Amino acid sequence: MSAHTVRIGAALAAGCAIALLYPATPAGAAGSVHLSKIYYDSPGTDNRSNSSLNGEYVQIKNSTSRGVSLKGWVLVDSSNHKYTFPGYTLGAGKTVTVRTGSGSDTSATRYQDRRAYVWNNDRDKATLRKTSGSTVDTCSYNNSRVDYTNC
Repeated sequence: MSAHTVRIGAALAAGCAIALLYPATPAGAAGSVHLSKIYYDSPGTDNRSNSSLNGEYVQIKNSTSRGVSLKGWVLVDSSNHKYTFPGYTLGAGKTVTVRTGSGSDTSATRYQDRRAYVWNNDRDKATLRKTSGSTVDTCSYNNSRVDYTNC
């Protein structure tokens, strides 16, 4: 038994109130909006079909307890291909998938409406920026042996 334990036990026996201090919760524990996955090499042959283009995507997760407006936020790769979010709120605890090709936007899936691939099949870097230009998160990969990376 440590001297600290003996002192606490003695204080309790004497009827004294004891306040235990714990370290503050880290800021990251409150959650964040972050890149969670890049599927950079779509399944099958890269033939620029819409289904092949939509086979490459980036997932962004909101792990906070409130919705976050992504209006004006930008997702960009190393070659400066940019996707800017229109008026859009990512719900608390939700994930949005940003696909390269065309489709009808929903709350869970957004489409860049491109006719060419964005994410290199071997190495690239995704960056998520706020409207102000400040970086929210980045995720890089350098591997042609797999098709995706978890960020």
